[in-house]
Amino acid sequence: MGIELLTAVLLCCILFAFALGAPVGLALGGIAMAVGYLTWGEGIFNLIPSTIDSTYFSFILLAIPLYIYMGQLLTRSGIGDAMFNASQMLIGRIRGSLAVSVIGVCSMLGAMVGIIGAGIMTSGSIALKPMLERGYDRRLALGVIMAGGGLGILIPPSVPMIMFASSTQNSVGRMFIAALIPALISVVSLALYVIISCKLKPSLAPMDTGAEAQMSPRKKFLTMRDGMFSVLLIVAVLGSIISGIATPTESGAIGVVGALILAVVFKRFKVEMFKSAGFETAVLISVAMWIIFGATLFSNYHLMMGIQGMVASLTQDLGLPPIGVIIMMQLIMLLLGFIIDEFIIVLMCAPLFTPIAVSLGYDPIWFGILMILNIEIAVQTPPYGFALFYLKGIAPPGVTMGEIYKSVIPFICIKLAVLILCMMLPDLVLWLPNKLMG
Repeated sequence: MGIELLTAVLLCCILFAFALGAPVGLALGGIAMAVGYLTWGEGIFNLIPSTIDSTYFSFILLAIPLYIYMGQLLTRSGIGDAMFNASQMLIGRIRGSLAVSVIGVCSMLGAMVGIIGAGIMTSGSIALKPMLERGYDRRLALGVIMAGGGLGILIPPSVPMIMFASSTQNSVGRMFIAALIPALISVVSLALYVIISCKLKPSLAPMDTGAEAQMSPRKKFLTMRDGMFSVLLIVAVLGSIISGIATPTESGAIGVVGALILAVVFKRFKVEMFKSAGFETAVLISVAMWIIFGATLFSNYHLMMGIQGMVASLTQDLGLPPIGVIIMMQLIMLLLGFIIDEFIIVLMCAPLFTPIAVSLGYDPIWFGILMILNIEIAVQTPPYGFALFYLKGIAPPGVTMGEIYKSVIPFICIKLAVLILCMMLPDLVLWLPNKLMG
């Protein structure tokens, strides 16, 4: 069976399995082994122990449960509320200030959680109701939460970035630093869009700042204090990696300890909260590990069958210049994002596309950031972007999928512009890590 026909068979089997509602990890791994047995025979099963060894005994991947646990502790302790209130106070009395503060808080929540779904659901549960209660346009409110929550995989510490670095043998620290400028451009662009839109069309947002304006001086001080300590935790986690004090795994442990300390200091620590955060983390990690194993097994089998050679020959046959090959890869990942989540895309595409990009003379860190930016857009694009369904899950009953689709379009366009900008100006990605790490 040729690699082209094999790829078509694998893709059809995957789509059929997903349509039946099969678990993602089991579907990917099972399909790889079934097709592999038919094409290679019993020898294909030797791939299982080697994949387990490379997947579950990776030191870098130990950081994932720690970051998820940190996010669960911060979410369940209510520290996200403190960050939201402090951000609202700093922005002050401008039209659309609440929406702008939501973007700021979502970016910080994303930095703590590192996962799109968790960022959207956390941000939506905190901010959607007060925005609607204060008279914000429903589409603007939904779009802001989706756009801000999606920053979870672009702002360090990002779980997909760790997966990319692990699967391509690149530096996690350089990935984290390289993402800072694109993340800053994204946050500023989204905030400017909200401010300009509300200025041109005042009906989108009210002028008042809500309860924050009536706070006593003492209450304002406590709110700012709690919010600043939350930001300091993010700085500690990221700073420990950049400075070389700790590895990404060790910084995850710092984040967990810091989240516990903040919960105690803010008098939000409860035994039940501690137990529920641990249980939910265990559930998420169990699911994630099966997905990682199945996706890695699928990817390894596809690589063994020569998918990289097929892609390379395809690009040569098309006669594309190097940047044309990069654009083609971006389009492929964009289409994949319509049907699968960010983890699987990284695990499938990173080991497949990155060597090709490097062979064309491109920096792997630059390509990795482009991949993260691309995936952030793909999983939010109608009609099948899975992140849209996270938002529907926490939206009020009257919100339809049609409204959610319409709400995300302008924000997707902004993020697409950031992707194109970083593609055309690689120094936006590479200047800071080269400056700090050589």
